[in-house]
Amino acid sequence: MSVVKLPSVLRQHAGGAREIDVEGSTIGESVQALVGRHPALAEQLLTPEGELHRFVNVYLNGRDVRYLAGLATPVEARDEIRLLPAIAGGSGGAVGSRGADALAGG
Repeated sequence: MSVVKLPSVLRQHAGGAREIDVEGSTIGESVQALVGRHPALAEQLLTPEGELHRFVNVYLNGRDVRYLAGLATPVEARDEIRLLPAIAGGSGGAVGSRGADALAGG
C-alpha cells in the first residue's frame, strides 16, 4: 500500500484525514482508489472525463509525475503520493510561512 498525503484544503473532503493508505499499481489507480473511498474528492481532483484537473499537482516521492509517466507512473508499496491543487486568488500579497506549510500539508 502507498500513502496519499492531503493538504489542508482537501482534508474536509476526506473526513479530515491528513493521509490515507491506498492500493494501486499506478498513480491513476491510486487516485481512483482514493476517490472510491472519499467520493467528495472527485470534484476537487478529476474532470468529468476522469482525468486529473490541470491545476492539481501530483508528486510521487517528491517528484512531479508530469515529468514521469503521468497517471501511468508506477507506484510501489510504501511510496508517498502528494496531491497539491494550485490555489489562485487572494489579496496578491506574499504567502506567509503558515500559508506555505498549509499548502504542503503541514
